[in-house]
Amino acid sequence: MNNLKRYSVTLFILFALILIAASPQPFPNSQTDNPNPPDEVVKLIFIHHSTGENWLKDGYGNLGRTLGENNYFVSDTNYGWGPDAIGDRTDIPNWTEWFASANTPTYMTALFNETEQHASYTRALSDPGGENEIIMFKSCFPNSDLRGSPNDPPGTYEELTVSGAKYVYNAILQYFATRPDKLFVVITAPPLSDPTHSENARAFNQWLINDWLSENNYTLGNVAIFDFYNILTDPDAHHRINNGQVEHILGTGNTLSYPSGDDHPSKNGSRKATEEFLPMLNAFYHHWKEMGTSVSESSGQTQSEPGSAAQTGSQSGQPLAPFAVTGIIDSFDAGIIPGTSGWQAFRDEATSTSMACATKSGTGRSGNSLKLDFNIAANSWGTCALMYETPQDWSAGKGLVFYFRAAQAGTLFDVDLYAGPSENRETYLYTIEAPAESVNDWIPMELRWEDFHRASWEENADTPFAKANQVTGMAFGLGTLPDAPNASSIWVEDLALLGTVAVDAPLESGQPSAPELPTQPEQTQAARKPFLPCAGALVLPMSLVMGLSFWRKKRE
Repeated sequence: MNNLKRYSVTLFILFALILIAASPQPFPNSQTDNPNPPDEVVKLIFIHHSTGENWLKDGYGNLGRTLGENNYFVSDTNYGWGPDAIGDRTDIPNWTEWFASANTPTYMTALFNETEQHASYTRALSDPGGENEIIMFKSCFPNSDLRGSPNDPPGTYEELTVSGAKYVYNAILQYFATRPDKLFVVITAPPLSDPTHSENARAFNQWLINDWLSENNYTLGNVAIFDFYNILTDPDAHHRINNGQVEHILGTGNTLSYPSGDDHPSKNGSRKATEEFLPMLNAFYHHWKEMGTSVSESSGQTQSEPGSAAQTGSQSGQPLAPFAVTGIIDSFDAGIIPGTSGWQAFRDEATSTSMACATKSGTGRSGNSLKLDFNIAANSWGTCALMYETPQDWSAGKGLVFYFRAAQAGTLFDVDLYAGPSENRETYLYTIEAPAESVNDWIPMELRWEDFHRASWEENADTPFAKANQVTGMAFGLGTLPDAPNASSIWVEDLALLGTVAVDAPLESGQPSAPELPTQPEQTQAARKPFLPCAGALVLPMSLVMGLSFWRKKRE
């Protein structure tokens, strides 16, 4: 009997070790994760409220002082901080205001340049200058009171539910993809003592650790997650570096195991978090640096086809001039945009036209791009459209900016904007002819709202676009010159709203000039008319949608 018990225990331990070894990691491992501090002083800022303040405080969590001992120059925000007192708002639903709103550029400028302390901790290091490179952010314990069910999928708006929280983190990931030069460290919200929704909190944080990045096909190294929640649920729960590897061990409970008289974690819990977090942060930092912290570094690929991430500028290797950007529409690195069905291809099914569009991994300037493959029959059409479930207010921007490449010089394509209610949708467009430079280089394109004009087949044709606060979708449309086909491929990257300050400075030596906005070539009305997905197109069977499209085309 004793031998049987020993055999059972041995099997249990072996099985447990296998589970730990197979546990998903918050980022791809090399052979070991480097827990050593950076060689140089790195600037870090922490967005927090009371739990974070206790964690930072000397004599409580000692995080601020310990960060300094690991070569981090620490600043932080708290209540009342920043433009619009944005520091007051750190609940999960507020993160979209920080990282995915028209005010994001204003908030990030202030955040990246903040050097003050808003908690009591020893800061012995001198400011090395420059911007904060690491952005840590954390919601407080009320955010572990997530309603819903543990397995709820991402929702369509911000709220304190499992689905609403997933929506928020999917949305802000799109901004993180535009800033590979910053390391964003998510600190999960601490647990509550109340067990009512504790299973939901556990499930959501497990999703963050194990599924969030992979579900969004996120391959950059500038986002990391530390499970502050988990380590506070049990003395035997951990998120740490052990023998050169990340170790994420769950406890037996889902509620606060380190109370302080209320739901603020105690000194012991906060100090345990400090002990486990610092080696993890060091590993996050080294991994980020190894992956590359700029657009050109983060690609790390050689060109295999037009649109490869390796081509980030001219053949001399100079980067393209940046745009003034006020809001990201799609970086193509963070999965399907919440509130949409993603980019979808439509075509004139009455002809031999073929049309395909999809995100292609590793083909962008710094990650993925949207690739359009098309063979448009003479006098026909195809589109790659992104439609929103609710109208979008893009009026904070002055227009659209993006980069594109083409497989062939002279390729024609439209940029289409849709506005107004579904029963009376309006189409505005601008036609681009790909210059010769676009075959070898990414070409920056800047289009202002006034560049878009009402489609010729609609009433009030040629009137300029003036409904940036009612955008219901956009598309890249393909038509043809009269009686001629249009077959090629196009790659699109970094689609965004144009900032309120125009970039008028000349490009540096060795950089390609932005193409002049071409005059619109004469196209047939049939060829210029894109498919116009109405609101019903999002729910109607595709065969009916295509039938309606064909009927409208025949009628006109």
